[in-house]
Amino acid sequence: MAINPTPGGGDHMVSDKGIFKGLHNGMSIASKAMVAAFVVFTILNVDFAGQIYGGIRSWVESALSWYYISSVVIILLVCLYLMFSRFGSIKLGDDDAKPEFSRFSWFAMLFSASVSIGIMFFGVAEPLFYFDNSAGWGYPNNPFADAAGHTEMDVQRAVDAVRVTNFHWGLHGWAIYTLTGLALGYFAFRKKLPLTFRSALYPILGDKIYGPAGHAVDLLAVFGTVFGIATSMGLGVTQMAHGMNVLFGVDPGVSTQVVLVVVISIVATLSAVSGIGKGVKILSEWNIVLTVALILFFLFAGPTQWLVGFFLNSTGDYVTTFLSMGFWTASDAGDVSWQGGWTIFYWGWWLSWAPFVGMFIARISKGRTIREFMFGAMLVPTTMAFIWISIFGGNALFLELNAEAGVGNAGLIDMVNSWNLGGTLFGTIDQLAGGGSLAWVVSALTTILLATWFITSSDSGTLVVTTILSMGNPNPPKNHRVIWGLAQGGVAAVLLMAGGLSALQTAAIAAALPISVLVVLMAWGVVKSLIDDPAAVAKTAETAPDGTALDGDLHA
Repeated sequence: MAINPTPGGGDHMVSDKGIFKGLHNGMSIASKAMVAAFVVFTILNVDFAGQIYGGIRSWVESALSWYYISSVVIILLVCLYLMFSRFGSIKLGDDDAKPEFSRFSWFAMLFSASVSIGIMFFGVAEPLFYFDNSAGWGYPNNPFADAAGHTEMDVQRAVDAVRVTNFHWGLHGWAIYTLTGLALGYFAFRKKLPLTFRSALYPILGDKIYGPAGHAVDLLAVFGTVFGIATSMGLGVTQMAHGMNVLFGVDPGVSTQVVLVVVISIVATLSAVSGIGKGVKILSEWNIVLTVALILFFLFAGPTQWLVGFFLNSTGDYVTTFLSMGFWTASDAGDVSWQGGWTIFYWGWWLSWAPFVGMFIARISKGRTIREFMFGAMLVPTTMAFIWISIFGGNALFLELNAEAGVGNAGLIDMVNSWNLGGTLFGTIDQLAGGGSLAWVVSALTTILLATWFITSSDSGTLVVTTILSMGNPNPPKNHRVIWGLAQGGVAAVLLMAGGLSALQTAAIAAALPISVLVVLMAWGVVKSLIDDPAAVAKTAETAPDGTALDGDLHA
């Protein structure tokens, strides 16, 4: 389908007066009503809501695990194809477009707005869970290690543990974000359609993207963004509250968590109001500086040489097995439970965040070629994630391997089994630093990094929501940035007080089902459009310096 957008795209659908000036009236009202209805329904009867969301999640995990696995594999294969295809030189924008941000700023914003809080929360705890062999949760801790005969808690099982963690934080997940961002950036900046989720479905819906079908697609994207951010806020403040407890002895309970949500939401809103080129960019760059400082501490306070070798071994193990791991579908009851609780959970989480992260990385990638975008958005964050997991998780595993009371008795696995996942990072810091003032300083740095990552995720989410509701305006009205910035914090705070974050997290994963359908359709749409793009047509009659046409005269 040829793309001949109406001049001005969706500008004619944006209100030019009233309280929704600069936004689409109907979607603005519908999105607020949708968010409010979900929150009210959840807090009125948390247990009942939890049962409904849990039932949906259980059904997805038991009946549709094959679909999630197949969808993510297809998305990954499409990304790998595009990385090396003839479309690589096509720009996300006009042929003479230049990138808005430097590569360092681009990477800093991309990484900070995506997996940062998740890696802080799971980067130590997840490898420890897979290293354990107690099967304390009713299913194997690591079916991949067990299948290979690595059932003892030794170095080989530790390598297996990090390999599986890398699998969940590696190319499969980043392929989802990358493909979504590519489709959004391509149709917005090259085909001049609105920078909204609906535009990526133009090859399928045509001009219907400006009607009810398009509105439904964008509302789904808003839903995924708001509740994805709110869920991550819940994880983030839980770990931050633990850090405050370590630093100042503050009770890490719900009251502290709510205060943290309020404070950070205010700062994040101010950052969002200042725009991507100021607050978001500056905080993202500081994230990288603080991250490097924390990584250097873990690298040199721990067994440096062992960690470097461990990184190489676990990464090499991942490279040789990631495709087969991606195709694996469990059949035994215990393995099915493990895959549903971990891999399917992760694929759902990545998919539920696709509108948010995809929109954001598209917004900051205008002017880059498809090949540069694919390599940058997939390989750089994945490599950074592997370094983080190997160094942070590797230190925790080394402590457990060399515990004075015997392997597995350093106390960190006990924290995981009591489901104090956020506390494992601070527990590892305490043991590496030997307690005292150094442990306090590093814990303070970690807590500050949690806050800045938290802020960049929240302000990025605010910009994405308001961009969608303004029909793709890259600089949406500031007053609505304030409203949505505070609303995201309000959603998280209310659900924290109501004890509803568990139900919220489950609902976000279930919401990934329709989003996954959209992402697969986007993959088909962007490939089809690229094939029809004049810039991708191979030359058939190149001319030699002497004027000879290579495909003409020489074959005449």
